Amino acid sequence: MHMRHVLNHLIQLQDLTLIREQEAFMGGDRLKELDASIAGLTEQLPPDIKLRFTKLQKKETVAVVPIARGVCSTCGLTLPISLVQSVRAEEKIHPCPNCTKILYYIDSPPRGVAKKTSRTAAPKIGIERFSAHELMIPRLQAKDRDSALLELASKMEEEEFVQHADKIVETAVRREAIISTCVDHGMAFPHARGVEGGGLTVALGISPKGIRFNPQEKLLTHIIFFIIIPTAANAFYLKLLAGLTETFMEDDARKKLCAEEHPEKLWRALKKLTRRTIK
Repeated sequence: MHMRHVLNHLIQLQDLTLIREQEAFMGGDRLKELDASIAGLTEQLPPDIKLRFTKLQKKETVAVVPIARGVCSTCGLTLPISLVQSVRAEEKIHPCPNCTKILYYIDSPPRGVAKKTSRTAAPKIGIERFSAHELMIPRLQAKDRDSALLELASKMEEEEFVQHADKIVETAVRREAIISTCVDHGMAFPHARGVEGGGLTVALGISPKGIRFNPQEKLLTHIIFFIIIPTAANAFYLKLLAGLTETFMEDDARKKLCAEEHPEKLWRALKKLTRRTIK
């Protein structure tokens, strides 16, 4: 197996493992199917790489990470230029000298943008750490899933929370092709992982008429939380997801969210409703 194929294989395997983790967290019904796929892909790896990958995943699910501008995207170590070039050449597997995770190189990855805050500003708490009123769309114009993702990603780019909105949408659509992120009660939690830079970011869109988020189902989705997940933020993402799902499993909370027609009012409603569940 060519090393580029090995790296792609590892990334695909890791994606499935992360999806399995989320599916278990959300009480999904496709765990056996995912377990079989993960086992099959794992057995196809060369023995030495299989051993290294499984050892890394016993410590943490994310074991294969991209290089971001010469830096390990997980631990932040600035890598020697020679190592970056070797990783880019894809002739063999290279670990980060610090965190030991397997490195890979991608050209022009989707990027998050670290927002500057005033030293005198009050510290952000709860959902304020991950979102802002600028990322609220109380009346989505989109009529289908991919258009809704593009509308939300474009809003994040317009407000300078991310760059390369088109690539972020491509990442999210690939994720949806494996298992849809729509859940009961007309909600969906699409996301893009492995975004370089920035922090965990959430945009919220409301579709009063509803969007068929999963082509295999007739149920319509009305509330869409589009989440950008940097490589190092997986643990924070699950805590955020837990808070959002706990809050909006309640019918009254969903109704209050969908009733708002202005971004500022939607933002205030989101902050109020998640005050207890997102710390």
